[in-house]
Amino acid sequence: MKKFDALLLLSFGGPEQPDDVMPFLENVTRGRGVPRERLEAVAEHYYHLGGRSPINQCNRDMITALDAELLARGRDLPIYFGNRNWYPFVADTVEQMYRDGHRRVLVFGTSAWDGYSGSVQYHEDIAGALDELTRRIPDSADDPMLLRKLPQFCTEPGFLNACENAVRAAFESLPADPAPRLVFTAHSIPLAADRKYGPVIDGRGIYSRQVADASAEVARRLGIDDYDQVWQSRSGPPQVPWYEPDICDHLTVLADSGVQSVVVFPIGFISDHVEVVWDLDNEARTLCAERGLGFLRAATVGTDPTFVSLIADLTERYADSGGDLDAPGIGDNGQVNVSSDVLRPSDTSPGGIQNFRFP
Repeated sequence: MKKFDALLLLSFGGPEQPDDVMPFLENVTRGRGVPRERLEAVAEHYYHLGGRSPINQCNRDMITALDAELLARGRDLPIYFGNRNWYPFVADTVEQMYRDGHRRVLVFGTSAWDGYSGSVQYHEDIAGALDELTRRIPDSADDPMLLRKLPQFCTEPGFLNACENAVRAAFESLPADPAPRLVFTAHSIPLAADRKYGPVIDGRGIYSRQVADASAEVARRLGIDDYDQVWQSRSGPPQVPWYEPDICDHLTVLADSGVQSVVVFPIGFISDHVEVVWDLDNEARTLCAERGLGFLRAATVGTDPTFVSLIADLTERYADSGGDLDAPGIGDNGQVNVSSDVLRPSDTSPGGIQNFRFP
């Protein structure tokens, strides 16, 4: 079995200067019929933050840390960076890897979760990039690449440990009395979209259950019995049901009920980007200030050494052609190895966090 000779970090992408903002948003929403005025409203969030998203730099920082970690383990594996929606586009990166001589590449997608946006869409990105490669370099069909996407990692100890570290650090920076209220948040999605992936249990698909169960596990590790798990960043027509409550609506309820302070942890995001910095650090923080509710946002996990070590562990697990090829979310050249991108049947019986093999 041949070893893999490169690693691709595949992410969402974001603008890095004001002139990038509208073209980026047009890429994100292409084919969805989003009105121009809606794009212009969202663009103002980016302009408020200097016309850029922090996500690309967060990913570069992650790559730097990961490169050092792999070298410390004696593994010299070049790491490339590609995005779905902005430069460096994944098709350009795949072409560069091919021209550099790489034919077997591992792909780390920057989402912990199963479901369409968290997993399936990354496979579509890979398939699309390979299709584009055959158009740009027709001879590549005779000397093909193999791109193996690494599995989802929301149940991995390294991810959960990094989440625990982030929340613990936030709590330790605040007075212990009265204890802040812990609020987990993740990107909301339409209920119908969630139910398309994974066995539906109590009306919920795989993504919403994984977020709920990971939140429960992190709270358990911290010894916190009473916490909240809410949603943010919904979009689309109001008549389409999305997961609720929204973070700002929930913070209003907490303020009205006499809660004095909150620690908000964006468990759904591994790195800062506009939906973290605007929705939480701006809108939610402003709301809390207006309502007299103390607010602290825990850090995302992206460059936590524990999380970087997890990415290195996943890489080493598969780099020498080993690893579980039935793991959730894994697949070659855009083809998911597990039908419908769900957890294996042994992992999906009702009952709580043990379904997802938390250690």
